[in-house]
Amino acid sequence: MTIPIAKILEQRSHLVPGKLRITEHFFEVPRDYSNPSSGTLRLFARSARKAEKSADPEEDDPKKKQLPWMVYLEGGPGFECRAPQNYSWINHVLDKGWQLLFLDQRGTGLSTPISASSLGLRGDDPVQAKYLKSFRADNISFGGFCAATYLSFFHEGLREVFLFGGLPPIGLDPDHIYKQLYTRVKTRNEAYYKKYPEDIDRVKKILRLLQRFGPSTVRTTGEGSLSARRFQQLGIHFGFHSGLDMVHDIVLRASNDLDVFGHLTRPSLSQIEKASSFDDNVIYAILHEPIYCEGRAAKWSAHRVREQFPEFDADNLDREGPIYFTGEMVYPWMLKNYSELRKIAGPAEIIAQDPDWPALYDEEQLAKNEVPVYAAVYLDDMYVDWGFSMETACKIRGCKTFRTNMAYHDGVRTKTNEVLKYVFNLRDDTID
Repeated sequence: MTIPIAKILEQRSHLVPGKLRITEHFFEVPRDYSNPSSGTLRLFARSARKAEKSADPEEDDPKKKQLPWMVYLEGGPGFECRAPQNYSWINHVLDKGWQLLFLDQRGTGLSTPISASSLGLRGDDPVQAKYLKSFRADNISFGGFCAATYLSFFHEGLREVFLFGGLPPIGLDPDHIYKQLYTRVKTRNEAYYKKYPEDIDRVKKILRLLQRFGPSTVRTTGEGSLSARRFQQLGIHFGFHSGLDMVHDIVLRASNDLDVFGHLTRPSLSQIEKASSFDDNVIYAILHEPIYCEGRAAKWSAHRVREQFPEFDADNLDREGPIYFTGEMVYPWMLKNYSELRKIAGPAEIIAQDPDWPALYDEEQLAKNEVPVYAAVYLDDMYVDWGFSMETACKIRGCKTFRTNMAYHDGVRTKTNEVLKYVFNLRDDTID
């Protein structure tokens, strides 16, 4: 399949503090590359390059000095890029001679963003679901997942690939993946309650309140419902540096509310709501499980697999031991608890039951890959399983890995210097 060149609609450049020239780009691309007549999408990206002035003014003309591009893909799936100057590692990369393109993947940020209101313009539920399928992992996903897809099908457009959040599982069904991820979330819960044993009773007290009058009684500031199961989703932060402490602060505040007032106050509800982004990034919920699907339906995999792990069951609060928080999983009941997801429950359910998902990876091509690949893989990654990452690394010919237990999934943000040093050493140094 020939991929047409994106049409440039608009470009505007600005200087920002930090000696950076930021250019805002709008492009037009086909919604469905296999069917160009299906319409177009408007994509947005910001580029960044150094803006230092040289002694010779002609040397500052960007048209005369075309630097190689490095494209940055945000995680998610369903999250937009921040402004380039807000990334801690940007100068490290620019100093190596690249210019950077921070692309809002389709459906996110300013790239024809998906929301309940924008989907509603498309028609009824089946039409909306069909439209959403144009935004799946072959176009949008965790950055590393997209990179593996590009290596499989569009490798001729790549010079090098850098992965800073692990590698995608290849050839595995969603149930197998989520079973392993629940095991990793259990480990982080054990670490949480070991650090904050006093929260065992506090969490049960909060969950008991949320269950007392039903899952839709306590309302969030955004008109959603704060059920016990939604509160458990705070565990999604356990995989980040300081994530345990963040959740503890919320538990402490909520528990104090109940001790003093007997109900959750607005500041506490607001803090809980801000800790999840499913209403603002609906793709994150709707297309989360399909990024693992090739020729099969997800059928709410994480929800079904959860039955194998009673530690996460909040229905029996009188049992001994803690109630565990859940991790990066999506569930069908979220279509009732989150105000934006309620509005698109119909197409979301169609997506969950749809088995018609094309291949994401070509293992034969990956086995003969010639594009240099450098990947950071974290032993204690709660989101992207270490074992699955290493299996995939072995399937990609020439993939070099920096393996570490000194950082979690967000290592490139929180341990920037260390992670960048070792990943780029894979590229620039030799151990012979």
